[in-house]
Amino acid sequence: MPDDTTQGHTGAPPSDMKAWVVAADMGYGHRRAVHPLRGIAEDGILVVGRNDAASKGERTLWLRLLRVYEALSRARGIPVIGKQIFQVLDSLLHIPSFYPSRNLSRPTFQVELLDSLIRQGLCAGMLEHVATRHLPLVTSFFAPAIAADRQGTHRVFCIICDADLNRVWVAKEPWDSRIAYFAPCGKAAQRLKAYGVPEERIFLTGFPLPTELLGGPEFPALRASLGQRLHYLDPAQRFWPLHNRNVEHFLGGEHCAFRHDRLLTITYAVGGAGAQKEIGARIAQSLAPRIRAGEVRLNLMAGTRPEVREYFTAACAAIAPVSPHLCVYGADTHDEYFAQFTSVLRETDILWTKPSELSFYCALGIPIITTPPIGSQERFNRQWLYEMQAGMRQEAPEYANEWLFDRLHDGLFAEMAWSGFLKARKLGTYKILEVLHEGRMTRDPSPVIR
Repeated sequence: MPDDTTQGHTGAPPSDMKAWVVAADMGYGHRRAVHPLRGIAEDGILVVGRNDAASKGERTLWLRLLRVYEALSRARGIPVIGKQIFQVLDSLLHIPSFYPSRNLSRPTFQVELLDSLIRQGLCAGMLEHVATRHLPLVTSFFAPAIAADRQGTHRVFCIICDADLNRVWVAKEPWDSRIAYFAPCGKAAQRLKAYGVPEERIFLTGFPLPTELLGGPEFPALRASLGQRLHYLDPAQRFWPLHNRNVEHFLGGEHCAFRHDRLLTITYAVGGAGAQKEIGARIAQSLAPRIRAGEVRLNLMAGTRPEVREYFTAACAAIAPVSPHLCVYGADTHDEYFAQFTSVLRETDILWTKPSELSFYCALGIPIITTPPIGSQERFNRQWLYEMQAGMRQEAPEYANEWLFDRLHDGLFAEMAWSGFLKARKLGTYKILEVLHEGRMTRDPSPVIR
């Protein structure tokens, strides 16, 4: 994988740097991945199937794909037949076991299906639009990357949004493809090689995180917020006596003095299809006594779905109708929601969500409680998160008032926060911008600045 051993500048790109930035309306993950790149996006972030150039037939194709995705996300909640429906849909996105290591470059049914859909006009509107100017194309979804590569678009880059991936992300004949990939972790990079992608076209960047939460290539904003978070996550002083010198070394002593100017804050976030919203209500009900007592703050993130926001609002009204420590957030657009979510994360101590692309947010030093995974890729995300020792599986949400605070007083969440910060890659956004601008990626000699 291209990776220079000399330290290089990975800050803001030149003001005139532009690229086509393309996403898909398949949950929040693909749109969240490109949101940090909005500053270089020519004509703004393009969403395939929704841009003006898309034909009616293409819009219909994308709508069908979206319905399959949402059906997959919600199927498990259907009584009696839900699991069977889920298994059928999940098989379309199945990821094979990682071991034994083997050559997996042979095209699969999904690859052939995508090839057929592209021939039917999938991504045609996007291809017509990006042909107006010769710029690099960066996308967080496989279909635009493969369609653009087939058309001969110069410099196509694809952001991988999960810790592992299906064969459909790679061209039918990967050795003839020119797509370069930005991998969020080592496992995703290994899988790309197993699918036949040459090593020189794989950049191990990390997932693109919001630069507002980093503050720069040496992440001063992250150091400051994590220095406080570790105190909120260690009320019984189990973590600090063991790790205080290590923490002060990497974060700086000036960030480690406890200000104690807010409450312990937990944020629960649903995915783009609105599945698992009931878990948020059960968490709120369990934590209600502590919320009313002013011991903890709970944020419920409803995303862009009005029905989820209404559900959370009704649940909160029955629990603590006037409490400033129980808050529901939602927005009308994805851009508004991502900005809102980033703002909330500044003072979030524990993130509770499904093991989606948000698993990579453990790099911000935020421990993650995972809900049951939805789909093959989320199972691999969860496994990666546990291997990082940066997250844990949820126990019964209705008893969160007990087990969550037992783990808190044991110092477990502080350990997870610190492990995620040390082990996961934080500089994905800067590294992607660096590759787009310079054609290569440099590496800092520090084991943490990556």
